[in-house]
Amino acid sequence: MEYSEKQLQIIEAAERLFATNGYEGTSVRDIAQEAGVNLAMISYYFGSKEKLMEALFDCRGGYIKFTMENVIKNDELSPLQKINVLIDAYIEKIFTQQYFHRIMAREQMSRHFGESVISVMITQAKKKNQELIGQLIQEGQKKGIFKKRIDIPLMLMTMFGTANQLITTQHYYRDINNMQDVPDDEFQKHIKKKLSHHLKTLFKAILTYEA
Repeated sequence: MEYSEKQLQIIEAAERLFATNGYEGTSVRDIAQEAGVNLAMISYYFGSKEKLMEALFDCRGGYIKFTMENVIKNDELSPLQKINVLIDAYIEKIFTQQYFHRIMAREQMSRHFGESVISVMITQAKKKNQELIGQLIQEGQKKGIFKKRIDIPLMLMTMFGTANQLITTQHYYRDINNMQDVPDDEFQKHIKKKLSHHLKTLFKAILTYEA
């Protein structure tokens, strides 16, 4: 779905507040104030806070789904190259959308997870991602490149968990590697590069017959 500039302004304001205060801790009035709009405009565009959250997931989740579908269809890449492209796409997404991934992590740790519309949306998105990755794994298996009996959910959890842990504890990584004086933009490039290499090496070991 295409969103207008004003809708994106509201979505981004809601995203910042949901990430900081939680979904339940954020009111529509808070969002209106953060976005610099009146309450009626949010009601007009989205109808409710719940629908606004759905729009946020649609807006943020659509990019990775579109990327995955295009990469899978690219016949010029080998199955392993496709995996590597998707790893880099996910890393770029999680670093540029840290508020959104904070929301994802917060909601999944909630004691009410499984009972809300948000949990349904997260589960549906994960199932779709797993389905697309499954198609790619099957392609590699048919070509004799990938091993049989790959635990796809666990493989994806490994990627998501590692990336999210690095994002949320990057100050710790900076400290233990004595990088306190490294400018933030350089540090971000460094950990993205390290994460990319780590996940690609790990997935190559999991998926292929190469030592």
